[in-house]
Amino acid sequence: MRKPLPIGVENFEDIVRSGYSFVDKTIFIKELLDLKGKVNLFTRPRRFGKTLNLSMLRYFFEDTGDESRNEKNKELFQGLKIMEAGESYTSQMGKYPVFSMTLKSAKQQDYGVAYYMIQTAIIMEFDRHREIVEGGKEFLSSVEYEQYTAIAEGKAEEKEVRNSLQLFCRCMYKITGKKTVILIDEYDVPLENAYFRGFYGEMVDFIRSLFESALKTNDHLQFAAITGCLRISRESIFTGLNHLNIISVLDKKYSEHFGFTEAEVLQMMRDYGVESRFPTMKEWYDGYLFGDTEVYNPWSVIKFLYDLYSDVDAFPRPYWINTSSNDIIKDLIVRADRETKGQIEKLLEGDVLDIAVHEEITYGDMHGSSENLWNFLYFTGYLTKESEYFKESSIHLRVRIPNTEVKTIYQNTIADWMKAALKKEDFHDLYRAMEDGNAERMTRILGGQLFGTISFCDNAENFHSVEATTKSFKRRNSSVCFYHGFLAGILSQSEDYLVKSNRESGNGRSDLMVKSPSLRGRAFVLEVKVSDSIDGLEADAEKALRQIYEKKYMEELKTEGYRRIDCYGISFYRKDCEVRFGNGIPAGG
Repeated sequence: MRKPLPIGVENFEDIVRSGYSFVDKTIFIKELLDLKGKVNLFTRPRRFGKTLNLSMLRYFFEDTGDESRNEKNKELFQGLKIMEAGESYTSQMGKYPVFSMTLKSAKQQDYGVAYYMIQTAIIMEFDRHREIVEGGKEFLSSVEYEQYTAIAEGKAEEKEVRNSLQLFCRCMYKITGKKTVILIDEYDVPLENAYFRGFYGEMVDFIRSLFESALKTNDHLQFAAITGCLRISRESIFTGLNHLNIISVLDKKYSEHFGFTEAEVLQMMRDYGVESRFPTMKEWYDGYLFGDTEVYNPWSVIKFLYDLYSDVDAFPRPYWINTSSNDIIKDLIVRADRETKGQIEKLLEGDVLDIAVHEEITYGDMHGSSENLWNFLYFTGYLTKESEYFKESSIHLRVRIPNTEVKTIYQNTIADWMKAALKKEDFHDLYRAMEDGNAERMTRILGGQLFGTISFCDNAENFHSVEATTKSFKRRNSSVCFYHGFLAGILSQSEDYLVKSNRESGNGRSDLMVKSPSLRGRAFVLEVKVSDSIDGLEADAEKALRQIYEKKYMEELKTEGYRRIDCYGISFYRKDCEVRFGNGIPAGG
């Protein structure tokens, strides 16, 4: 039997003992010990294995105070790569107290609730080590024991919580004689959330105090591993932390330990007998470059494998879109000026964008310049490196959208933004022009609207995998196009008409039907074409109009009882359009 896939399982012990499929990343431990970083900040996009890797570190390094439990933890690593690395590495197993917490739950509506969730995470770790403290409290001063107990029981004031990690390390050292390993997962989640919720200053102040006490002047720290998406500047969080070692997606070190390599993905697909779908897997979920290592999105790979296991012909989906709020993308689009909109369109067309790297930025810097925004998108996984070069004493990157999955996140976000923006517009002039058969007026109005949008166009040939060949898949996606949604969004604003999209009619399918609720009212058939160049606009609009007649798209409306039906052929190229009008009777008819 094939092993179950660990969807949403981020605890290393659970994965091993429950027999889940597992990609062995334990050489990460060897590299961490070899490089001997005191405080290590690993920045990677969401859902790229950071939580699981920190869980693995905990089970490897932790001295639980119980020999039987320590042995059980060591059993978890039997047969894994780290056990072949040599005694100098395996001798570190079960050697240190470990303080491990995640800040994921601090994504809350206000500072008070967010602080409470962080405090709760700290309480849980203090309580988890309570037995060690109770057994060795004679080694602690009365003040230390009281402070530890107050934190463990949730009775400590905020000023004591800010110093809690340093207190933990000091107590563990006095009792066990061993320095502590600190593991903090998703440290920037409360910061990103606070920025968008409006309490960024308060949260920065709290996180800074918490980290300074634990990482800056802590003589009882063995080492720390911290994960997040962004390398927030030393000035805001890691003030004076000169021994901070930041490992970002630019670094060649540790590059293959977060995310799946192509060899790992291929092996997993062979294990599940679905290697025939590898081209789709690669198109949708590959494309990241960490250092010089090609990396796949592990969350999406596992989710797609899960679907393929049940149906080898399953369609790929943007699984990653639901793993975070995508607030950065939304903010980018809402605030985009004309230049930024043009840059987004270039990226959606597959082009690259040149940016200077700003490795240490804050959320408060996000809107300082467009380059700050592009840096945020790069470090959070919405862009990836095509190449890098050195210019004017700094690193520059050529960045692109990594893959089809991320492209759909941009497109879905743009589509949602566009729908919201269109609802605020008054399109009475457009409806009147359509009723009057005024194609020239419609052309001007639609062109003006296009000028303020971020446009993109998808079709089955250039968006979905060429390997997906079923007729139903092609039929469903062949007319998936930005301009179709653009038109439908505008026309749907009318209170006087109903809009039907992609209705089967006559010998084919019209793009849009617009009709009055009353059969005595007006009805319209619209066919959309996307031109290859500006020179093809007029001919394509005429072609769209002829297609309505040739394929009898009006038949459904006639059958329903509509007496007056007008037709429009509309062609688009980038920000330009052309409209052609025809009444319900074709030329020569």
